Amino acid sequence: MPASTSNVDTLETTKPEVIVDVNPATSEIIGHVPKSSVQEVSQTIENAQRAFQEWRNYPYPDRMRIFARFADLIRKDSENLAVLLTQEQGKTLNEARKEINEGIRAIELFSGEIGRMNGEKIESDRKGFIAYTLRSPLGVTAIVTPWNYPVSIPLWKIAPCVMSGNTVVFKPASFTPITGTKIVELLREAGMPPYVVNCVLGDGSSVGDSLVRDHRVKAVSFTGSTEVGTRINKLASEHQARVQAEMGGKNSCVVLEDADLELLTKDLVSAAFGVAGQKCTATSLLIVTEKIEAEVLRRVLKLVENIKVGNGMNEGVTMGPVVSQDRLDSILHYIELGKKEGAKLMAGGFRLKGSEYDKGFFVAPTVFKDVSMDMTIAQEEIFGPVLSIIPVSTFEEAIEVVNKSKYGLSSSIYTRDLTKALDFVQRVETGITHVNIPTNHIEYQLPFGGIKDSGIGPPEQGKSAIEFFTASRTVYVRYSW
Repeated sequence: MPASTSNVDTLETTKPEVIVDVNPATSEIIGHVPKSSVQEVSQTIENAQRAFQEWRNYPYPDRMRIFARFADLIRKDSENLAVLLTQEQGKTLNEARKEINEGIRAIELFSGEIGRMNGEKIESDRKGFIAYTLRSPLGVTAIVTPWNYPVSIPLWKIAPCVMSGNTVVFKPASFTPITGTKIVELLREAGMPPYVVNCVLGDGSSVGDSLVRDHRVKAVSFTGSTEVGTRINKLASEHQARVQAEMGGKNSCVVLEDADLELLTKDLVSAAFGVAGQKCTATSLLIVTEKIEAEVLRRVLKLVENIKVGNGMNEGVTMGPVVSQDRLDSILHYIELGKKEGAKLMAGGFRLKGSEYDKGFFVAPTVFKDVSMDMTIAQEEIFGPVLSIIPVSTFEEAIEVVNKSKYGLSSSIYTRDLTKALDFVQRVETGITHVNIPTNHIEYQLPFGGIKDSGIGPPEQGKSAIEFFTASRTVYVRYSW
């Protein structure tokens, strides 16, 4: 295990008010992490508020140098961090390494992007007047992140937020607390002044609620479930804090008869079963025209046969466990509902057993066919390695099926027909759309976010990140009278 953080007690004794951090592949206890009390959360917000007064005026080049050192420190410690991430979250070591590299890219991109945090000069309609806009930081910002990407998601939020001149109170997920505290420690090692980036630990109902409902918190950036995001929006709105919530997804991939099926199959390995399906952008529904349904199913089943499930630390493993017993039970519950409601189980659908699996939370990659949109597995976010195939007769029917979902995060279409591809882009009700690219593909220089039950407030990333974490102000100057 990587070097422990100062907030972590690795004694093998149970203590009150601690997070028991468990490896989902082995059920071994990684450490006991003290929870923050409500009083500690309040004091942390107070510290961040005081630090804001100085940090907001910190020279931009000095902020950028801190983040450059931060990226270098992560790069140097990347293997230890990848091991920690795999032990806490369960994803494979290769997936962990990729996530860390993506986090470094987010730091480097947003530390430069803030240099373009520009307003604009606009012609006044009065003689002797100059009019322009500028952008200013908001103050203390709460950043609440999930366990599935405990490095990259915090970094793509923290970097633009802090570079914009705000201070942060960061609450990582309770399944990955050591990874969260490690990020903050590396940032402080890079030279971040005291209390600019702070970390609190605990569950959402106590620590999370006390954080987002505090009137000193001016904005909340959240990633997680629709249920929790809706609650956060309600609590934060009581004191008029801004909210940016990236929430659930039930993402569809449409496959037309002229699609490159080899490309599709290659992309589905990561899109449907990467990180054990535990990502909001995962492909959950495969909407296929009837003429090619049999061939697509054959390819998908062959793909599933070649997935090696196991401890993410082991060589050759391509899919790790799900994060907890509760998550495993939930996924198996949805699988049973799918069978009960008439979907035909074609692969997987069970908890893996044997010496390699018995102490962990492993579920076989699962494929259903003959799924319809009135089934629970077609509507609810399962957040596991479950792919449902829905047959359709026409392109028009495919669009109708995609838009029947209450979610609207990501979608994709595989086709060589440019007319249909662009028609799909225009009509589909999702915040992100892909053509011959899987639903989980994102790039940080572009906005990221969903519509309908998938998002509240403006999207993340790209220029949207700066816009959310800053206030636009208008200035009028009379220089002649």
